[in-house]
Amino acid sequence: MKQKRNWLLIIGISLLVFFNFACSSKAQPSPLPTEAPAPLPSATATQTLIQLKDGLGNVIELAHPAQRIVSLAPSNTEILFAIGAGPQVVGRDSFSDYPAEASKVKDIGGGFGQLNTEEIVALQPDLVLASALSSAEQVKALQDLGLKVFSLPNPTDFDGLYINLLTVATLTGHTNEAQSLISTLKNRVQAVEAKMATVEKRPLVFYELDSTQPDAPWTAGPNTFIDTLITMAGGTNFGHELSGDWVQVSIEEIIRREPDLILLGDATWGGVTPESVAARPGWDKLQAVQHGTVFVFDDNLVSRPGPRLVDGLEAMAALLQPQLFPTPTP
Repeated sequence: MKQKRNWLLIIGISLLVFFNFACSSKAQPSPLPTEAPAPLPSATATQTLIQLKDGLGNVIELAHPAQRIVSLAPSNTEILFAIGAGPQVVGRDSFSDYPAEASKVKDIGGGFGQLNTEEIVALQPDLVLASALSSAEQVKALQDLGLKVFSLPNPTDFDGLYINLLTVATLTGHTNEAQSLISTLKNRVQAVEAKMATVEKRPLVFYELDSTQPDAPWTAGPNTFIDTLITMAGGTNFGHELSGDWVQVSIEEIIRREPDLILLGDATWGGVTPESVAARPGWDKLQAVQHGTVFVFDDNLVSRPGPRLVDGLEAMAALLQPQLFPTPTP
């Protein structure tokens, strides 16, 4: 359980490296980017030369779109497959389990264990795609082995996600596919926003990240993507007014504030269920437990900064404002 909690906190910390939302950005999303980030000026630039600055400030140069890619994060792997670059992925970290095709790619370690650098070198990648989960020291160690390493930043909002998609598309030669995907994702986000414009009552939502200590679970504070998604989905985040990004809250405080819904993000990693929540000492006093508004939620949809963040937004909106998402008649 301790190991699971550490992994959740690692994910949370990595997401927050760049997740600094302003209130205005939540209410007024910026326009959709129409093209990939412009390459840095280069006196020797050619039509095929790719020269981009990554999330660590390093300038990465490729003579042509990468054809052999090693992904060091689940979000990167999901982006690569989503834009059509899946066949170019020759290695992936141990936690890259989506889409299903990713499981067929060589596992090079990572997660709780160490990266198998010998295996990475043996795969002869022309690009290693890192993320905020990879430390600057780890990136440098790979670079010292002669590898091209691009560290993709975590997005600060949905527009940041779109830019990341275009960045990876530029690095891999799939700009057209990325543009098409972005248009689809943007339309889906706008559809949710249009429905939320009619919302008058916003439920108070407690998003449970880790209940290793059942009487003091962890939740998402302000300036996190979870906070942003709950707001966009028509709710009010329980942790929005708390201090800190990831916050531990006592059951007494939860009972005092009485959330309308409880979303179990730790169901993904810890197997937590509404039944196990109801069995916790004191939790039976909560209206959400009594009224059956405790729901399992796939944390992968909000903890991995890839295209499935839009899935997470839609799933949350359907739970928070079900009257706006009627179940289709068979």
